[in-house]
Amino acid sequence: MEKEHSQNKELLKETFSEICNIVYNIDDRAFLQEFLECLFTPAERDDFANRWLLVKEIKKGTTQREIAKNFGMSLCKITRGSKELSKENSAFRKVLDNPDYLK
Repeated sequence: MEKEHSQNKELLKETFSEICNIVYNIDDRAFLQEFLECLFTPAERDDFANRWLLVKEIKKGTTQREIAKNFGMSLCKITRGSKELSKENSAFRKVLDNPDYLK
């Protein structure tokens, strides 16, 4: 049972990597959006959008309590985003600090 779980985790890592490669290689924004809409449910897309929204709000200096109040998010989720943003080599910070990523 544990071996199957380990194999499944490895397969999921490989599959996630494959998805990242697909996203990287799609150079048509409309098609990329269509692909992501096929891949994720509306609720999953909302979760992604909320997570990115809270990271941008933290970067702007909005307090965690204000974010929770304004957007109806849990402090736990906001704290996780804040911790990721504060890491030394945070991918969130690299994206937010590089305007080319936000075009």
